[in-house]
Amino acid sequence: MSEKCKVLIINGSPRKDGNTSIALQEMEKVFGEQGIEYEEVRVGSKAIRGCMACGYCFSHGECVFKDDPVNTLAPKFEEADGLVIASPVYYGSANATLIACLDRLFYSTHFDKTMKVGASVVCARRGGLSATFDELNKYFTISNMPVVSSQYWNSIHGREKGEAAQDGEGLQTMRGLARNMAFLMKSIKLGKDQLGLPEKEEWIPTHFIR
Repeated sequence: MSEKCKVLIINGSPRKDGNTSIALQEMEKVFGEQGIEYEEVRVGSKAIRGCMACGYCFSHGECVFKDDPVNTLAPKFEEADGLVIASPVYYGSANATLIACLDRLFYSTHFDKTMKVGASVVCARRGGLSATFDELNKYFTISNMPVVSSQYWNSIHGREKGEAAQDGEGLQTMRGLARNMAFLMKSIKLGKDQLGLPEKEEWIPTHFIR
C-alpha cells in the first residue's frame, strides 16, 4: 500500500468554527496521527440549489449548475478513499444546503463509489440526531459504500458556539469514528490490491407501475 488514504470532509454547517467543526477537528487530529490525508470543504453557508433532474450530467459528465461547489467537489470525491459528511440538525433533519449539495453530487457523479468508506457526523442542541444520522447514511448505502460506526451513534451535542467541546463522550465518539474509518480505508485498500472489488451484476432497473 504505497499511497496514503485520502478523506474528503464536507461540512454542512453555516457556522465557521462552530460545534460541527469541533467534532470534525477531533476526527482530523486522529487522521493526522494515522497518516491519513484529508481536506475539509465547508458548504453550509453557500447558496446551493437543488437538483432538477434535467439529465444534463448524463451527457456532459457534470452538473448543469456552475455557481456552487458541486462540480469542484466531484473530482475530490472520486479521488478520495473515504467521505465524511457532517451537519447540524434543523427540525430533525440535516441542513437543506448540504442535502441539495449531496443530492447533486451523488447523482451527477457516475464513477464507481464501491468500497469508498462513508461516515456521517451530526450535531444538535438536544434532539433530532438519530433521524439526521439515518438521513445522511442513505447516501452511502445506495452507493455500495461501507458505513463507519463508532462506540455510539456519530453525534455530538452543543448549541452555542464552542459548547460541543464540553461533550466528552461526543468527542470520544468522534475519535473512535476516525480510528475505525482509518482502519477500514487501509484494510480495503489492501484488499483491493490483492482481491480487487466485489463482482457486480448488471443492474436490473425495476419499478412498480404495471
